[in-house]
Amino acid sequence: MSDTTKIAASSVSTGNIHIDPTGFVKLGTQLPTLANVLAEAIKELGLALNETQQRTLLLYLDQLLLWNKAYNLTAITDPVEALIKHVIDCLAIITHLPPGSLLDIGTGAGLPAVIIAICQPERSCTALDSNQKKIRFIKQISSELGLSNVQPIASRIEAHEASYDVVTSRAFASLIDFVDSAQPRLADGGYLCAMKGKAPSDEELQALDDNWQIKTIKLNVPRLHDSRHLIELSHKNV
Repeated sequence: MSDTTKIAASSVSTGNIHIDPTGFVKLGTQLPTLANVLAEAIKELGLALNETQQRTLLLYLDQLLLWNKAYNLTAITDPVEALIKHVIDCLAIITHLPPGSLLDIGTGAGLPAVIIAICQPERSCTALDSNQKKIRFIKQISSELGLSNVQPIASRIEAHEASYDVVTSRAFASLIDFVDSAQPRLADGGYLCAMKGKAPSDEELQALDDNWQIKTIKLNVPRLHDSRHLIELSHKNV
């Protein structure tokens, strides 16, 4: 996944952030706009991300769009829309995540695993997906971006055996299905963190209430008008 096309231009200024355009292929002339949108979102979310981390997030977006057709990574092809609905959407959960090792189930193109790894280099992030092509993409992009804290694994969750402090998912349609699949991989005292659009139904919450302490966090994703929630579950004390 070598960058054969490079943009030769002066650095892009975004407030106090200067994004070097070298190495970007797909973002092109939209890079200044995207850098500004990202910087504003980071400030609004209260994140402390340095210039290198912001550039790495944009490089991830660039590669996601560059290799989209080959790896079937996303239905979104507009760079601004992809930045908001993929990158910033994942950034919105960062401050709410408990500490510790993390497993992202059904990670797809690495969302949110790669985004978390960029923002929290001290955290070990395992990106799990049964789709070999998407895991191959994550392996290549992690190597190119120097993300030594990402471990991409091509496997179904049922065949994976390690345990983690935090288990996330952005792909499960059903909260109950996510809990059933994820709980065997959860370390003692760990947390399940499900990214959802709408808040869970009363029926879903009641079905889990006997065994789980459930916290529903309403997320405010900058520039995104759709509903977003993070559902945090931990085992009730026995």
